[in-house]
Amino acid sequence: QVQLVESGGGLVQPGGSLRLSCTASGSIFNIYAMAWYRQAPGKQRELVAFITSRGTTNYADSVKGRFTISRDNAKNTVYLQMNELKPEDTAVYYCNLVDSWGQGTQVTVSS
Repeated sequence: QVQLVESGGGLVQPGGSLRLSCTASGSIFNIYAMAWYRQAPGKQRELVAFITSRGTTNYADSVKGRFTISRDNAKNTVYLQMNELKPEDTAVYYCNLVDSWGQGTQVTVSS
């Protein structure tokens, strides 16, 4: 099974930026879509963004224009650049590849 390791979360003020990274083990990374999800306290996990193996991207309406997903197939890594962060972006962020999930990284947006 693929293992996913996330990093890059933390505490940031509203309007700030963070970049999340997720590195996958194994050799299947570059043939599947990758996705970022998030789950806020008391809420269901929701899709934030995904990127296909060819680089096509899609975003939740709530993050369009602020977040950018990208991938580096040579490094088996997917990124989520998050700009103009808002308090409502506070959540645990998870990366996903097929049926594998990372352990999650906490993002807290607060002054």
